[in-house]
This record gives sequence, C-alpha cells and structure tokens, in this order.
Amino acid sequence: MCTHHNFIRTVTPKTRGCEECLEQGMTWVHLRLCRECGHVGCCDQSEGQHATVHFRQTRHPIIEGYDPPEGWGWCYIDEEIVDLPDQTPQVGPIPRYA
Repeated sequence: MCTHHNFIRTVTPKTRGCEECLEQGMTWVHLRLCRECGHVGCCDQSEGQHATVHFRQTRHPIIEGYDPPEGWGWCYIDEEIVDLPDQTPQVGPIPRYA
C-alpha cells in the first residue's frame, strides 16, 4: 500500500502539455500530472520521460494519468497504483503529439 497519500494536493496544471517537451520542441505519448505541484510531464513511453525526471529532481511521489484525465494515480516511491480523492480537470484542450 502507498504510504504517500499526504502528498496528494488539488493542483492546477502549469501547462497544457509536457512542460519540457513544449520548451524543447519534442513530442510525447501520454501526459502525467504531479499531484504535489501541478507539473505536467510526459510518460515513460515518451522520449523525454519528463514526469519521471521531475520525480527524480523533486521527489514529488504522486502522479495522475492526465491525457485525457484518466482517474488513476501512481506512487513512484512505493511503485503502487494510488486511489485519488478527485480528478484534475483539463485546462483547455491538450495539444496532440506522437
């Protein structure tokens, strides 16, 4: 069982796509939302793997499947699916890549 539920916050996504991919002109497959700070990063099937990079840099443990909002969470530390108390709504349409 995940022991990091206390890190789950209600957040506003900082960008409408992967923050780093948008800056670098890269593409993504799926998006992941940090439920501690609102960072939007790409999944591990994407070239940049920016959601995981964000976790390694910040140690923010909980992400939400966000492309489209999928209703599931993941804890990087415990490597467990997490039940989220709510789903984060999209901020406008998300651009499609990959």
